[in-house]
Amino acid sequence: MAVTAWVRSPIGRADAHWATRCGTKSVLVLVPHIVAGTRLLDLLPLLEADHRIQVAFTDPDAGDNWPATQDFLRAQGGSALPWAQARRSDVDLVVAGSTRGIDELAAPTLLVPHGGGLGQYRSWRPPAAARHHDPQLGLGTDQLMREGRVRADAIVLVHDHERDLLAEVCPRALPAAVVAGDIALDRITASLPHRDRYRHALGATGDQQVVVVTSTWSPRSAFGRHPDLFDRVLAALPGEGYRVVGALHPAIWSHHGHWQIRSWLAAALRAGLVLLPPEEGWRAALVAADHVIGDFGSVTGYGAAAGASILLAGNRGERLLNGTPAEVISRHAPRWRPGRPLVPQLRAATEARDAAGLPGLVRGLMTSRPGEAGRILRSTLYRLLGIPEPAHAVPVAPVPLPKPVTA
Repeated sequence: MAVTAWVRSPIGRADAHWATRCGTKSVLVLVPHIVAGTRLLDLLPLLEADHRIQVAFTDPDAGDNWPATQDFLRAQGGSALPWAQARRSDVDLVVAGSTRGIDELAAPTLLVPHGGGLGQYRSWRPPAAARHHDPQLGLGTDQLMREGRVRADAIVLVHDHERDLLAEVCPRALPAAVVAGDIALDRITASLPHRDRYRHALGATGDQQVVVVTSTWSPRSAFGRHPDLFDRVLAALPGEGYRVVGALHPAIWSHHGHWQIRSWLAAALRAGLVLLPPEEGWRAALVAADHVIGDFGSVTGYGAAAGASILLAGNRGERLLNGTPAEVISRHAPRWRPGRPLVPQLRAATEARDAAGLPGLVRGLMTSRPGEAGRILRSTLYRLLGIPEPAHAVPVAPVPLPKPVTA
């Protein structure tokens, strides 16, 4: 493997003589993939306008990861350090969207979920191997403990139910738990009053209904099981009444490449598909959405919380933890039937949403601190840094307008 040259570091002692702002607290942001990166970008505005803090980025999987992660880091315009250099840096706080790399750094660590929270799904194994299923993803001892110690100083949870689950499966990590709510959902909620602006940016006109078609990654996902997913939806809907928007999991883009995704979806793009890039845009689309056709990925859950009707395109065999947003959606939302007319299915999905009160149900399961995530997270960040919080209010900004991919 090629050795990556070290760079001038704003958080390194060796390069301190280059600094203009001296004596700052250093924050190292670990970005092993785009999904983690986009969630961490929601947290960084909590540190804005504070001249006491210097932020740098790194990819703890550099050399073994997708080039797309490096492209993502470069696009942010921040100082990106090679992992070999970052892991030897003397930093004051590590902010991580996954557990990758955190054991190699001695600084206090804030661990945040990069999806719809921890404890959402049962672990998946083929039926023949399914003697035992761990009851959660991300909260087990194997995830949160190493060599008898808790791996992070603060473990962010979105809901009190997750804290109860943590107390059951990994009680030694309980003192590190911080129930903060969901900052991504808070931003979606703050965006709802601007729904017409997001619809306009997606090209929806008049009384057109916006249908977001979303897929997580893996062969079991909606796109993995239905390569013609977008073609089917477009063919089944009258163009004058519907605007179809595509949102694919960033791992699909990272692994297969932008060129390949555009190539696979070329016919759909010519037929009017509005395709969103992997970094941002999906939340804006959910604010604009009347309907979501999606699988067991977290985007479907956020769509339900935003008020869209849900038509499930997921695998019936997916093992979901009872009482989680994904499980509740699977219980109440109808299944997409590719061979049948789609407009009546969307109508049935709307009726099912209204009958179950699905948006309220899902919102109540996705966060137990609605609207408070920014305040709680900022307080936690500054506690770990050991300096007082700024006096200004915590910003909760609406999500940016979507910028669709061009064919």
